[in-house]
Amino acid sequence: MTFPWLKGHGTENDFVLLPDHDGTVHGNLDADFVADLCDRHRGIGADGVMRVIASAALGTLPVEWGTDAEWFMDYRNADGSVSEMCGNGIRVFALHLAQEGLVDADHPIPIGTRDGVKSVTITGGIISVDMGTPEILETSKVGVDNHAWEAQHIDTGNPHAVVFVDRLSDAGTLIDEPEYDQDTYPNGVNIEFVERVGAQHVAMRVHERGSGETRSCGTGACAAGVAAALADESDKPVTYQVDVPGGTVHVTWTDDNHMILAGPAVIVARGNMEWLA
Repeated sequence: MTFPWLKGHGTENDFVLLPDHDGTVHGNLDADFVADLCDRHRGIGADGVMRVIASAALGTLPVEWGTDAEWFMDYRNADGSVSEMCGNGIRVFALHLAQEGLVDADHPIPIGTRDGVKSVTITGGIISVDMGTPEILETSKVGVDNHAWEAQHIDTGNPHAVVFVDRLSDAGTLIDEPEYDQDTYPNGVNIEFVERVGAQHVAMRVHERGSGETRSCGTGACAAGVAAALADESDKPVTYQVDVPGGTVHVTWTDDNHMILAGPAVIVARGNMEWLA
C-alpha cells in the first residue's frame, strides 16, 4: 500500500506519524506492521508510531479517553503494543497539527489520548503539555546485573518505576530489560534511572516497555521530576530540569497537582511510502 508519513522527535525520542484522518488508510493499525515500520534496519526506524486520526473516526470513545478533542493520538510502542500516553510524542503530534493548519496554534490544543484529553501549548520553539495529575503508588524493586534498588511507583499516564542511582552508568547497558516486580506491573513498566545533578536538576536514562532504552521519555521525565520533588520534600509549585541523552526538558509540578512538561519538538522528514513488506 501507499500512504503518507512523517518523522519527528522530541529530545531525540523519535516517532513515525501516520496521517489517517478518517481511519480508512490503516484500519486497526496492525501490530506487526508497526513493529516493522519502527525497526531501524528493516523500516523507517522509530521509538513508536502515532496515527493522526480524527476522534470522530474512532466511534464512541471510552469515557476515560475524553470526548472533547477533535484529534486523537493513536500511539503504539515500537513492538506494536498499545500505549496509553507519550509526553514527547504528543508534543510532536501537536506540532504536526499546527504546521498543517489543522488546529489554531495561538490557543491551547486539546488532543485525545488513552489517558484522557491533554492540552498542548506552543510558544516559539517550546511546546508544553499539561500531563494531568500523577498517581503516587507503592515502592517496589528494580534489578540490573544482580544489583537491586528500591523504586518509586508513579503513574503519569504510563506506569513508571523510578530509581535513584549514584551514576547513570549504574544502569548498565540497558540492552536487556531490567528486572522488576511483575505483580506490581502486570502490563510492563517504564524504568527510569535518575542521578541528581544539582538543586532541582536531575539526569535520567530510561528503559521503555516495548521499545528498550530510548533517548528520552516524556512521561518518564514527569515521573522523575515528581519522584525527586517527593524525595526533596519540595513545596509546589516546583520545576525540575531533567536532562536525558537526547536533550533537556522541564517538568513543573503545579500547586493544583498537575504536571507540565515543556521541551522542543521537530518534524525532520515527510513523504509518501509504498510499503512492500
